[in-house]
Amino acid sequence: MSALEIDLDTGTIRGRRLDDLIAWRGIPYAAPPVGALRFRAPHPAESWSGVRQAADFGFRAPQRGVSSSDEDCLTLNVLAPSRPSDTPRPVMVFIHGGAYSSGSSASPLYGGQSLVRRGDIVYVSINYRLGALGYLDFTQFSTPERPFDSNLGLRDQVAALEWVRRNIAAFGGDPDNVTVFGESAGANAVTTLMATPAAKGLFARAIAESAPAASAYSSERAARWSREFLALAEVSRSGAATWLETADCAEFVKTGMKLANRGADEEPGTRVFAPVVDGSFLPSHPLDSFASGSGHPVALIIGTNRHEATVFPWLHDILPTNPDRIDKMFSRLDRSVKDRVIAAYPGYPGRRAATELGGDVSFWEPSILCAQGNTAVAPTYSYRYDFAPRLLHVLGVGATHATELFAVFGSTGPSMRVLTALGGRRGLRAVTDTVQSHWLHFARHGTPGPGWPRYSLERRETLIIDETCRIESDPQGARRRDWVGYRHPR
Repeated sequence: MSALEIDLDTGTIRGRRLDDLIAWRGIPYAAPPVGALRFRAPHPAESWSGVRQAADFGFRAPQRGVSSSDEDCLTLNVLAPSRPSDTPRPVMVFIHGGAYSSGSSASPLYGGQSLVRRGDIVYVSINYRLGALGYLDFTQFSTPERPFDSNLGLRDQVAALEWVRRNIAAFGGDPDNVTVFGESAGANAVTTLMATPAAKGLFARAIAESAPAASAYSSERAARWSREFLALAEVSRSGAATWLETADCAEFVKTGMKLANRGADEEPGTRVFAPVVDGSFLPSHPLDSFASGSGHPVALIIGTNRHEATVFPWLHDILPTNPDRIDKMFSRLDRSVKDRVIAAYPGYPGRRAATELGGDVSFWEPSILCAQGNTAVAPTYSYRYDFAPRLLHVLGVGATHATELFAVFGSTGPSMRVLTALGGRRGLRAVTDTVQSHWLHFARHGTPGPGWPRYSLERRETLIIDETCRIESDPQGARRRDWVGYRHPR
């Protein structure tokens, strides 16, 4: 057998050589969730005979504006050095973002080559079900003949990690040294997996970049959203089970986006595509698990970007970043909470202050809650990503959402050239060196590199990542204290 061929528990695959690396792509980790398996927990992938070609990425999950998508999307990709190693390599498993409604492991940004070459690791990236097909809870419409399961996208992620546990040693990876990391919705997946019993033992460490960690909701709220979805699709309750099984996936994408866009104005601060606290697969809200110390006690890096929300009004206007949405978001709480928080944002209700508040409540404040809870059970490290090349400042977005991914993945392609068109290439190289060295040291040893102290409730030391990095104790501490008492919608 050549180095390109790997024996899995389901059969043999053949990858492709990428210079000094080997990539295996489009590997099924579960059966296609189609027909009778739509809206069911992932089933085992079928075995095959002979050698399966694994040179190309699998289908993207159904989503808006993407032609190469299909429900047969439960695949993952592995990238590893071509040279053998005397010892098993650390494994890093990436979960992509996209508001649980878009995105794919096939994005060139998520290629992983720079991380693998620099860190001598095995890199895994996964696809999972998105939108209404993965993140609406239709269990109330189950029948004895046609049952439906909850938390499908989350179950897919667990199934992918189980696949890694069973198979990664064949690629030279260490199944006992797995770091799961993700950004945005992918970071929500990370913090949710830390509270998911079925994920116990499947990863040793975690990195959550810009996690909307509060985005998990009660069965009651999720059930109402699924009823609203069917109403938008003009489907009666009596016909729901049949329609859910037979409707074209394009209908789920179209109607799901209507529901999500409406929810941004009607229930600001919530996201209709999110995990469900169903009492079984996800027994408690992730923030409650962090607060009580009942989640998985794994080392955690968690942080946010300095200007998280500035890009959302341009690209995906779903956050509470205007006064109307913010008023609705606070309407269910005591007025004193709103007054205290609003006062922490000078210039409110101006656009800049409102946008900053929306980014904080969506990403920064819940990430702080995760960090302070995890300190009781495992080493925890906090960061804030401040770097932005001049172009982003000229555009008025600064260190906005997802821009740290260029440093994490060491982008050198056209997107990097565009990003640094007005300068900042040297700074981006320096920041990339900092981020990758810390992320890879953490994946190998369970601690970031030197100079980054643990987060503690006493000092709250945080790494500020910029062209020149520094440690700050409790950055924006007064504002953090002003958020105490705010309760996220459940």
